[in-house]
Amino acid sequence: MHAVVIGAGVVGVTTAWALQKRGHQVTVIERLDNAGLETSSANAGQRSYGVVYPWASPAMVRKALPMLLKRDGALKMSVPPSLSALGFLLQTLRFALAPGVYGLNRRAMLRLGIHSRFCFAALEEELSLVFDGAHSGLLHLASTPGAMDDYRNTACLLRELGIAHRLLTPEQAREAEPGMTGTGPLYGALSYDTDGTGDCGLFSRALAGACQAAGVSFHFSTEVVRFLSDGHSVHGVEIREADQASRELEADAVVVTAGCGSPTLLAAIGERLPIYPVKGYSLTADINDPELAPLSTVHDDRFKVVSTRLGDRLRATGFVELAGFNRDIPERRLDTIRRSVASRFPGAADLFKAETWTGFRPMTPDGPPILGPGPRKNLYLNTGHGTFGWTLSAGSADLIAQVMDGETPALNLDAFRPGRYSE
Repeated sequence: MHAVVIGAGVVGVTTAWALQKRGHQVTVIERLDNAGLETSSANAGQRSYGVVYPWASPAMVRKALPMLLKRDGALKMSVPPSLSALGFLLQTLRFALAPGVYGLNRRAMLRLGIHSRFCFAALEEELSLVFDGAHSGLLHLASTPGAMDDYRNTACLLRELGIAHRLLTPEQAREAEPGMTGTGPLYGALSYDTDGTGDCGLFSRALAGACQAAGVSFHFSTEVVRFLSDGHSVHGVEIREADQASRELEADAVVVTAGCGSPTLLAAIGERLPIYPVKGYSLTADINDPELAPLSTVHDDRFKVVSTRLGDRLRATGFVELAGFNRDIPERRLDTIRRSVASRFPGAADLFKAETWTGFRPMTPDGPPILGPGPRKNLYLNTGHGTFGWTLSAGSADLIAQVMDGETPALNLDAFRPGRYSE
């Protein structure tokens, strides 16, 4: 089978790897000039297999308005809000308030996270990829007694699913992260002991190199003009490479892994994909003092900022912003991220000299990614992973490859089915 994969972010590259491992001929189409340069470029760096959860939750509804009004609140929206942002929030509200949906989706996403962890382990055992990767666990801090109560409830679900974790006292949390010498409030923490870290952009490019060595063809700086379709099935794509005329590329199957670009591609064949580009920010700086920096990933619940050690660098990431594809980087967003890091890891890095980044997470209104057969024969979707693309990529790639080969997937994919929004 010749499969075309559209998009060379982490989801696209892991999909290409999974398909070539099964003996398929694979061609990857990417509009940028290398792999992992968009959403995968400078994300939080955490592979949080035990932390994945749906965006649409009752708790999010209760906390949304206060976060919007607070200067340092993690949720932001452009003013005035666009119709697309308001529509996305209304869809989110519908899923968040639907009885039982959040619980079912959360369990489904956690099972996908578990599967992805095993897939990453197998991939890293086979390949010697350099991407500042580790599996030293993640620490979620509790800055209030109420947050610690929430973690105790979460621990019950983690035990049910067999996910390794520990509830830590403040003293144990500081022992786990000895560089955490800041004065931010601390009432304990939840440790996810087998979760991982790594530079997603470096990983994507390293795996793309391994794919090319295995025979996968990459077309960078190439746009997909349209699907080749007879109205019932897809048999390829029309592409346009830089400074060249468009040409047709025949294929037995096409997989859309284009993140926030997926809705535009599907709209061309009359399909609406409800993915919104949720904006986030990050700062990446050299570590000044290794003893003052985090050992792995630390999530500061007060600011909703994640600080991750990537080799000799510190990356701090935050915010969920609904502002369309606006790439502006307001200094006040960066100041909030700096305040969070200073409250936990003072002296670790000079974030005023950091590399700044903003990018768009492809979020679905309910939260789970879109994974499975598309609206036409030979068309498949592996997109909409929101803030968890790095975490879920290896597992999602394995599952979509199983589906494309006509196998029963290793997990029940009901929560991820592409057609769920039209039901």
